[in-house]
Amino acid sequence: MAALSKPVAGKGFNKVVQSYEEALQGFQDDLTVMVGGFGLCGIPEGLIQAVCDLKVKGLTCISNNAGVDGFGLGLWLEKRQIATMIASYVGENALFEQLYLSGEMKVILTPQGTLAEKIRAGGAGIPAFYTATGAGTLIAEGKDTREFEGRLYVLEPALKADFSLVKAWKADTMGNLIYRKTAMNFNPMMATAGNITVAEVEEIVPPGTLDPNQIHTPGIYVDRVIQGSFEKRIEQRTVRN
Repeated sequence: MAALSKPVAGKGFNKVVQSYEEALQGFQDDLTVMVGGFGLCGIPEGLIQAVCDLKVKGLTCISNNAGVDGFGLGLWLEKRQIATMIASYVGENALFEQLYLSGEMKVILTPQGTLAEKIRAGGAGIPAFYTATGAGTLIAEGKDTREFEGRLYVLEPALKADFSLVKAWKADTMGNLIYRKTAMNFNPMMATAGNITVAEVEEIVPPGTLDPNQIHTPGIYVDRVIQGSFEKRIEQRTVRN
């Protein structure tokens, strides 16, 4: 992971930026980047497109999955921007399969719950943890294992990133975030685990507008906020004939 400074955009506690160029200031080749979302639900669509336009390469990308062909993280795959993908599900991309089988991209498949906990631990300052998930399988190969109360556990290292790109429903100008329903998914934990966290949101409101009891991510974790517009595609649309 690259050593990046952690500048705060705007003035004082105002985290709002007006362009994707400002939002991604310092983004460069060979970074580790976390991208929120589950499937296409809750992905930072504009930030993903902006990274695609930057034409950076050599990225280590941490995300539950890799979008679909031609949308979401599928755009980064098309541009060959991802060198290593750390994910739990990759079944929606024909191109993903090709890049993996050809050796163009390294893939580290991680059980979904383990992936979530690795990210949460990274944000909490916990370097590693033991989990029973994957014990006795290929997942455990080369990793430290220990037995607790008669059950085998695998030591899993935490995950952190140079940039975390997350999507929220509402933000105030100080970076406090509220997510909406299942679009929350991996976004809150990723927001805590990035050296620089950028939130793309649907609405920005003045400080004091959000109910403190409803805030999911405190602004202290967020460095930059940008208002985006979202297509919100549906991955699999099923209708009657």
